Amino acid sequence: MTEVECLVPDMNGIARGKILPDEKFIKGLKTRGMRIPESIFMQTVTGDYPDDDVTSPADIDIYMVPDPETARIVPWYQEPTAQVICDAEYVDGSPCEISCRHVLRRVLKLYEAKGWKPLVAPELEFYLVKKNIDPDYPLEPPIGRSGRPETGRQSYGIDAVNEFDPIFEEIYDHCEAMGLDVDTLAHEAGAAQIEINFNHGDALDLADQVLIFKRTVRETAMRHDVYATFMAKPLQNEPGSAMHLHQSVNDAKTGRNLFATDTGGNSELFLSYIAGLQKFVPAAMPLFAPNVNSYRRLDPESDAPINVHWGMDNRTVGFRVPIDEPQAKRVENRVAGADCNPYLMFAASLACGYLGIVNEMTPSNPVEGSAKRLAFTLPRHLYDSLNKFSASRPLREVLGDKLVDAVWWVKNKEYDAYHRVISSWERENLLLNV
Repeated sequence: MTEVECLVPDMNGIARGKILPDEKFIKGLKTRGMRIPESIFMQTVTGDYPDDDVTSPADIDIYMVPDPETARIVPWYQEPTAQVICDAEYVDGSPCEISCRHVLRRVLKLYEAKGWKPLVAPELEFYLVKKNIDPDYPLEPPIGRSGRPETGRQSYGIDAVNEFDPIFEEIYDHCEAMGLDVDTLAHEAGAAQIEINFNHGDALDLADQVLIFKRTVRETAMRHDVYATFMAKPLQNEPGSAMHLHQSVNDAKTGRNLFATDTGGNSELFLSYIAGLQKFVPAAMPLFAPNVNSYRRLDPESDAPINVHWGMDNRTVGFRVPIDEPQAKRVENRVAGADCNPYLMFAASLACGYLGIVNEMTPSNPVEGSAKRLAFTLPRHLYDSLNKFSASRPLREVLGDKLVDAVWWVKNKEYDAYHRVISSWERENLLLNV
């Protein structure tokens, strides 16, 4: 090993941090020498920062504390290189409250205090696209081994996946080398759109895996001269990309699934969990749909949900309950886009369910048939969702005031930057007509 990449996921799920020679990394472990500005967690997706001092006026340092459980060899470098995900601590050893890993840990501790163990399994969609050097041009599907771009809908098409078999073989090889617990791969509805499922497990570990997986897919695609994108809605006439999250809650001591009764039915705890999702997911939307582009995915004409109804084996609702054995009883949150930060998304979904349980909330009746015939009740724009998020006292108590305020400032800064851009649609339809 010659170098170590020390990664700190920021608010957008972008890996920030430092690259160190191996000797300096080992020395830093002894002297606690790896430092980085706290403001790294306030950096927008454009690289800017909020105008006001919303962390500390002095922009103090935090210490990057490597989590040895996350250490992996990076398989695509020629020189032996390791990567490790770091926690963020202040000089006194206390956690940085706007670190997304800390926020997820904060929520998991609430479950731990009740004797519960949540389990999650993310399903992550993404597109392969031609290299897009000029952002003024729309994205296009890439050329596969047939020499032609994909044009039709190829849901679950085996041959369609095989068009890019060298890319996916390399992705699987990299995942195996790094111990990423990926399960099945399938072609989704969009042109060159793929879904990868992870096996269920610990929420923090899987959030780490999603962070590394996104990085792996983008890197592998570029090595094959195409792009991989996790944008929620990258192509105008194609479906959006989601990160569905299957979740259940077990008894921490016995491992029994608390969502199921002894006869396999829905427990009261399970129903209250769903009620919490119904009540609080709309307020937590900046963590499920964090970008202006995210809301383009939530379209009544697409497969994405538009409201917070739930149902048994129903893919039109926000919260689907798959039919399975009692020990596998779970709910699938279908609201989040593939562009969200996995730590904050997992934390938000678990927080909403937790609030439903502890407040003994009651869900609506499950929907039969299409939920798309019912009202669109999720926020339609980032600006609206940020105001709902900031005003939610229950979410502030569970996620922390500092995190909620930080999200509000960063995402408002991004929204303002987007709002200043004049689109090609406006030039095409308004320039000479109004």
